[in-house]
Amino acid sequence: MNRLKINTAEPAGYRAMIALEKYIESTELTTRHKDLIKIRASQINGCAYCVDMHTTDARKAGETERRIYNINVWHESPFFDEQERAILALTEEVTLITGRVSDETYKKAVELFDEKYLAQVIMAIITINAWNRIGVTTQLQPPLN
Repeated sequence: MNRLKINTAEPAGYRAMIALEKYIESTELTTRHKDLIKIRASQINGCAYCVDMHTTDARKAGETERRIYNINVWHESPFFDEQERAILALTEEVTLITGRVSDETYKKAVELFDEKYLAQVIMAIITINAWNRIGVTTQLQPPLN
């Protein structure tokens, strides 16, 4: 079944999402941090389109295959530093929000990031989750080429 295209069915809403994405791109967040957030949330949400897009972007930005393959097992992987682990933990808990964001995860993030950077991390997590929900709901598929 062909599902609607949000950008044509509701262009004003889509433009608002694009504006939010442009805000995220303008923040102080490192490319590596943004990529980790986008990839991990997209994996959890099962958005094939976004996983494909963001792993491709991460590779172009210099991310290694080894680290990309280990994002979904970051808890057991030695390839991520303390800040990246805090971001991945927060990404998982915000994405799986029914379990709440634990005090431990939040406190760790507060220890590692100033308020502005932490706010930007949270906004990036929220933004990719919104994109994932659009992609999954409308069954966006990555290109085969």
